Amino acid sequence: MSPHHTTSISMDTSTLAAVASFVAFSTKPRLLPPLNPSRTLPRTRGSLAVCCSHSHASPPPSPLPCTASDEEEVAPPRLRLRLLAEEFGALPDADRARRLLAYAAALPRLPQADRVAANRVMGCVAQVWLLGSCDRSGRMRFAADSDSELSRGYCSCLVSALDGAGPEEVLDVDPADLAPLGVAAGARSRVNTWHNVLVGMQKRARAAIAAREGRRPGEPFPSLVIGRDGAVRAQGSYAEAKAKFLSPDQSKISELVNALREKQIGIVAHFYMDPEVQGILTAAKRQWPHIHISDSLVMADSAVQMAESGCKYIAVLGVDFMSENVRAILDQAGFTQVGVYRMSSEQIGCSLADAASSSAYTHFLKTASRSPPSLHVIYINTSLETKAHTHELVPTITCTSSNVVATILQAFAEIPDLNVWYGPDSYMGANIADLFKRMTIMSDEEITEIHPDHNRKTISSLLQRLHYYQNGNCIVHDMFGHEVVEKIKEEYCDAFLTAHFEVPGEMFSLSMEAKTRGMGVVGSTQNILDFIKYHLKQALDRNVDDHLQFVLGTESGMITSIVAAVRQLFDSYESSKEGASIEVEIVFPVSSDAISKTSIDDSHHFGSSVANDLEQINIVPGVFSGEGCSIHGGCASCPYMKMNSLESLLKICQQLPGEDNSLSVYQASRLNAKTSLGKLVAEVGCEPILHMRHFQATKRLPDKLVHQVIHGNGGEPL
Repeated sequence: MSPHHTTSISMDTSTLAAVASFVAFSTKPRLLPPLNPSRTLPRTRGSLAVCCSHSHASPPPSPLPCTASDEEEVAPPRLRLRLLAEEFGALPDADRARRLLAYAAALPRLPQADRVAANRVMGCVAQVWLLGSCDRSGRMRFAADSDSELSRGYCSCLVSALDGAGPEEVLDVDPADLAPLGVAAGARSRVNTWHNVLVGMQKRARAAIAAREGRRPGEPFPSLVIGRDGAVRAQGSYAEAKAKFLSPDQSKISELVNALREKQIGIVAHFYMDPEVQGILTAAKRQWPHIHISDSLVMADSAVQMAESGCKYIAVLGVDFMSENVRAILDQAGFTQVGVYRMSSEQIGCSLADAASSSAYTHFLKTASRSPPSLHVIYINTSLETKAHTHELVPTITCTSSNVVATILQAFAEIPDLNVWYGPDSYMGANIADLFKRMTIMSDEEITEIHPDHNRKTISSLLQRLHYYQNGNCIVHDMFGHEVVEKIKEEYCDAFLTAHFEVPGEMFSLSMEAKTRGMGVVGSTQNILDFIKYHLKQALDRNVDDHLQFVLGTESGMITSIVAAVRQLFDSYESSKEGASIEVEIVFPVSSDAISKTSIDDSHHFGSSVANDLEQINIVPGVFSGEGCSIHGGCASCPYMKMNSLESLLKICQQLPGEDNSLSVYQASRLNAKTSLGKLVAEVGCEPILHMRHFQATKRLPDKLVHQVIHGNGGEPL
């Protein structure tokens, strides 16, 4: 497929009913007719009232081997759910909630020993507990309970519909089957209870099938667990490597802070920094305020604020286009005398930035220039030089993963018959297209809440005018492919899922599905951090024992900022009330391809006593061998970002101002080159960023950009 191919977007008709909002709006839940209990559902042998006529104690802790049996033929769960929907649909609105409470009264209570965090269903506002296993006849047996009567009613309905079904029948139930059962669901959180309890039941059905087939559970993904006291427990060698630097060396902190204070140095760093560096920076920030860790968009803004506060130098911990951007923005703000330094004497590249500077990308934009009116929407993670050259080819606006959807929708709303060309991230482009396709099955009212100037007709019409580059991706987010997704479906489907907007489509779809039931987020690194903090705050407000599990669908360097934020929230609640036992688990979905293997034959560098105990060791490679990288191209952590070492940071801080030119190779480039039209690259490259700033402030495209799109760049000087 050619890299400038215009995508034909298709989508399964079983697509999710709700679409995650990436533009700070939220969709209303669809309220369809709900349910009713005093009716016996059909079985060919025996009978089972909808309100769960049998009482059972806790199912066995481990599933019994699940063998098929025709001892008792049960109506398929989907039929039972349909009959329940018919029952509730026949009731007046005022009676439906009362009927739901009748279901709740019929549900047997779980013993206190089973009402524990290990059996909790995450994503429900109320506490919900679920048990499930396979009986000797090969059928699933479920038991559930809640501290909310409405939630008990939901559980009762689901238990009555799925209890006694075969594992495959449980897996056959689609979340859409629950849509008509939104009983008294004035809040989205109540609808989510249906979906999250079903997901928990299906997870237990998968485990039963695996046991029947003799498949052992796979090794869990590595993870870090943060306790209420701030202590961190690592599970797996990969997590142990990350946890090592969460309690940094105090002498290194003091050494850095003294140099920063003496030389008046500010530091801006990306979330994806090496854990050792981030651990030091996070601790140092308590003593020196001019340290900021964020995504790439905010780094330059923070540098300007530091310069305004008197910092004479800015150290940039990121890839090269980030330091170039900081240099250019400081110059624009009038701080030309403030020095900007990068952390490596070698080039610090980026797979996305490299894709945008390729000849194939230029060809993609030349096609765009021949299809007026066209707007180029370029991802922030590209160089200033690329932004400048593309802006002269096609009018360009920069975007981030958190505002790209809003930017594109606004552009289509403002400019008739517009063609939008997005790049260079192919996965993000495909996800944007998928998102818009999902919107075509929403109601006009739901679409209007996402963007007030759009409806089903306008969304359908723009699909053919949305084009995205198909030969660029981030090597980090490329790793979240089929193997990882299948393991998440199997073993982590009931956890909170987080995904960067750059992940492949399978991971995107999985996280979008989770978002529709309050269990997922797709967006920027900051969106992911905010999502984790939001759910932890909810748990702290409830103040009951809980274990929150989050799958981290982005670069593992985020863990330092996550741990710091979690600890800060724990500390802020510590004195307000007696604290429940709450834990936060961050799961690293590291593909098996992302861990190097070494055998005893390769372990000569270990002591002999250790080597004798080794048959095979999982190794998390260091920077120079590509930390956590897959042979298929994906990485659990970015090897480019890890070129920003603590040694380089300390060296530069101690040697500044470097009057003997010893630090010249570390200075960020000041782009004095000119574009093909004879303009300064730094000035032209900053204009797409300024266009984005205008959009963020006003929610409209700048008039100058609209004029350039309609009349061409020749219609008004850049």
